[in-house]
Amino acid sequence: MSDRGPILFYDGDCGLCARSVRWCLRHDRAGRLRYAPLQGATYAQLATADKPAQLESMVVVDAAGMHLRGDAVLALLAHVGGVWGVLAAVGRVIPRFVRDAAYRFIAARRLRWFGHARDCPLPRAEWRARFMP
Repeated sequence: MSDRGPILFYDGDCGLCARSVRWCLRHDRAGRLRYAPLQGATYAQLATADKPAQLESMVVVDAAGMHLRGDAVLALLAHVGGVWGVLAAVGRVIPRFVRDAAYRFIAARRLRWFGHARDCPLPRAEWRARFMP
């Protein structure tokens, strides 16, 4: 599924997720990343036994496989590249259990802190082609 580039699967109802997608769109100048909601058909068709069923986890699928939680954030930064790729490499020094604990802390509060995606504007027209169902 990721033969055309990495895919970020995100919670389509989450304001933080919507903001994160827009951040990636602005900073991924090479246009490598594609986007699909966890609630969508693209994620439903993803044929892998270890895909999370819950919507609390960001998922990145690329040539290296499936990345979840803190690893997904680092994979996103690496794909965006530039100084963000360097930050991703530095972030790998932090143990996974610490990264994932921080991720879970934020994920548990994301809707309270950032609201729902319906409260956020739609992406620009030039970015819409990078979205999958």
